Amino acid sequence: MASAAEQMASNMSWGAFGKATELRQRILFTIGLLIVYRLGTFIPVPGIDGAALRSFMEDAAAGIGGILSMFTGGALGRMGIFALGIMPYISASIIIQLLSSMYEPLKQLKKEGEQGRKKINQYTRYFTVILATFQAYGLARSLEAGDLASNPGIYFQAACVITLVGGTMFLMWLGEQITARGIGNGISLIIFVGIIAEIPAATAQFLTTTRQTGDVLTILLVIAMIVGTLTFVVFMERSLRKIHIQYPRRQVGMKVYDGGTSHLPIKVNPAGVIPAIFASALLLLPTTISTFSGGETGPVMSTLLAYFGPGQPLYLLFFGGMIVFFTYFYTKEVAFKTEDVADNLKNQNGFVPGIRPGKRTAEYLDYVVTRILVLGSGYLALVCLLPEMLRSELSITFYFGGTSILIIVSVGMDFIQQVQSHMLAHQYEGLIEKSQLRGKRSGKSGSKPRSKGPARR
Repeated sequence: MASAAEQMASNMSWGAFGKATELRQRILFTIGLLIVYRLGTFIPVPGIDGAALRSFMEDAAAGIGGILSMFTGGALGRMGIFALGIMPYISASIIIQLLSSMYEPLKQLKKEGEQGRKKINQYTRYFTVILATFQAYGLARSLEAGDLASNPGIYFQAACVITLVGGTMFLMWLGEQITARGIGNGISLIIFVGIIAEIPAATAQFLTTTRQTGDVLTILLVIAMIVGTLTFVVFMERSLRKIHIQYPRRQVGMKVYDGGTSHLPIKVNPAGVIPAIFASALLLLPTTISTFSGGETGPVMSTLLAYFGPGQPLYLLFFGGMIVFFTYFYTKEVAFKTEDVADNLKNQNGFVPGIRPGKRTAEYLDYVVTRILVLGSGYLALVCLLPEMLRSELSITFYFGGTSILIIVSVGMDFIQQVQSHMLAHQYEGLIEKSQLRGKRSGKSGSKPRSKGPARR
């Protein structure tokens, strides 16, 4: 027999969506801010030679420039005000989270609850400004060295740095507003929309190139790769390990309530798409450092860029290793903290059968999560690396790689789940209001009270 939540979920329709005014406002707010983001990718940085930039980006699209353009929604290829994208904020978040697990003052801040979290977020914003300033200055120097600036000099560098840093901070603010007042994770949605918006142009370019060569087999292989990866990602993202939870009988006053059973769901990939984004951000670090040389890289940096180019063995090895590391790190430090889960179960008088509450439960959950993440991290690495190797062999665009497919599926599923949660909450509120109205009506229009019988003497 279906539960009440399942019955309510099956009754979801466009009519129910139309009645959920708060959800509709949140979705419209999110769409509005995402439209603002897309419009900003077409506003160019002042002082750029547009024709020279287009020629340069066409040559760089097959290399690391393709990754940068993908994560900035095409803004880098047009040198828009959002050319740095949200990557400085993601890089700052990586560093602050790593420090918060090793540096004692930040560890204490994490234990302070909401106030500590706000303080850490403030440090992350400050560090984002520093990273974005260095990256913007390096990008301005690279534009001058590549003869892409119409009027190079100190004024061009200042205008470029101010514009790009302001664009990154505005994107960070947009992401926080979407998370707080919209629906979904704002940072992930910005990357998601940037990838989705550029897929039609990438598809047209790929089909045009393949049609010129007459290689129909490549088209079929790419289609099969995309469909297979999509199916596999959806299956793995919905996979769960359920841990049985028992609640004992309890007595409240003179009443005794029977104990219940439930389960604690643990996803095979609790970290979602975050490890892939973090690993991609670290892969862009050599390119960011090389921009400060103004296009004149030394032998060490040239060798590093050559070995860490897309499709190279060291690139794939580093990418896979970082995905595995961040899957474990982000899950145990942010997504699923076993100590907090064990404490919550103990406070609710719940326990795992055969396991003592408290420390033993935390150790058991840590053991289970560690074993699950072997499969979860391997799945993430496989999804990101296997299409990457095929992509380099078939010379196709980055938008058909495993990282982009993983981002699209994970963010899309998370968005749908949040919409369903808001719909269920709205239906519950409607049921509560109806029950209260019925109670008031029955109190007003009820039958007259029966006269009491004679009192016993």
